[in-house]
Amino acid sequence: MTAIRLLLADDHPIVRAGLRAVLETEPDFEIAGEAASAEEAVALAERLAVDVVLMDLQFGPGARMNGSEATAAITARPGAPRVLVVTTYDSDADTLPAIEAGATGYLLKDAPPEELAEAVRTAASGRTTLAPAVADRLLRRMRTPGTALSRRETEVLGLVAEGMSNLRISERLHLSQATVKSHLVHIYAELGVDSRTAAVAAALERGLIRR
Repeated sequence: MTAIRLLLADDHPIVRAGLRAVLETEPDFEIAGEAASAEEAVALAERLAVDVVLMDLQFGPGARMNGSEATAAITARPGAPRVLVVTTYDSDADTLPAIEAGATGYLLKDAPPEELAEAVRTAASGRTTLAPAVADRLLRRMRTPGTALSRRETEVLGLVAEGMSNLRISERLHLSQATVKSHLVHIYAELGVDSRTAAVAAALERGLIRR
C-alpha cells in the first residue's frame, strides 16, 4: 500500500505536534514535512512531492502570505497536491477565499481524530470534505444570494471594520477611491444598511467578516 504523504503547515509548533501525533498513528499516512509559514508551505509542497497539505489560514502577525494565498499558489501548479484547510476560523471571510483558492476540504481544529483522518483520505482521493458548520454556511449563502458579498467586497468591509478610511483602503488594495466607494455602495445595498458602522455590525452578525 502506497502511503499518503502529508505536509503540515501551521505556525504553532504545538498544533503541528498534535497533528503529527494523531496522523502518525494511521498506517497509510506518512508525514513528509512541516512548515511554519505559508511561504515555506508553498516551497515544501513542490519540493517534497506530497499528496495532501494540511493548511492553516492565519500565520501570525507580520506574515506576508496567508493560508488562502498559499493554497492558490500550491494548487496552481501542474500535478499539485490537494490542500485540506485545518483551522479555527469558519466565517465567510475565511472559508470563501480558501475554497475559491482551490482547497479540496475545510475542517475545523476541534474535529475528532477519526474525522481528521477520514478528511485526509477524502482529500487525497480528490473528493471534498467540509466541516458541518462550513457546509451549512455555504448552503445558506446559496439559498439567500442577496446577502452575499464578493471576495473584494469582503476585503473592503474588513478594512472598514479596522477603521480605515477610503483613502487608506484604496492604497492597501491598490484600487481607486471611486472603486472603493462603489464597493461600499453595493455592500450597503446587499446588507440593507446606510452607513459604515451599520455595515460592519451587520456583517459581523452574519459571520461575513471577523474582528
